[in-house]
Amino acid sequence: MLSVRPKVTDLVFQLYGRALHPELFEIHASRSIDRGGYSVVVSITTTGHVITWRKDGLTLTEIATAASEPLPQKRRLISHRLAGDHSDRMECRGGITYQTCFQLESIAPDAFWGFQQELVVEGSKQGLLHRFESGGRMALGAVSLITLETRARSLLIQCFHTFPDDMSVVKTQSIFECPSSTEAA
Repeated sequence: MLSVRPKVTDLVFQLYGRALHPELFEIHASRSIDRGGYSVVVSITTTGHVITWRKDGLTLTEIATAASEPLPQKRRLISHRLAGDHSDRMECRGGITYQTCFQLESIAPDAFWGFQQELVVEGSKQGLLHRFESGGRMALGAVSLITLETRARSLLIQCFHTFPDDMSVVKTQSIFECPSSTEAA
């Protein structure tokens, strides 16, 4: 199995209005959380991440993955190449909102290795962390860190994925929000 990152230029960011089969991804670390009537499963994959959020029969699945991955077209709500900066927002049934922004940043080598070390230190304190094997060209492998802030009506997820061969970092931030009971009425 591949345990190193694909080229950063091959990445896409997508949102689905459904769950995706876990066997579509090579999962390295995963965590499940139930809070305030919603549940979420966050997973670090070889190519990035998979986040599956559920509440009252609504399922949203966010992925950062390689464009070459064989993913379904059915109920794909958002699809963007992971390049530069981008933001998106979606209103869902029941007053639920999904917001995201992502950034692909190229970093000078010294700053890149320092940032990667900061992620490892932060990940040892909180969040979901995975360190990948070296791809051969670089002495150190990639790092992925996912942090979560849960509230009764919202979830904030930040993901950081490093790509040492490209000296690049993918940063994503997503917010899943439920309406207050007065807004839903």
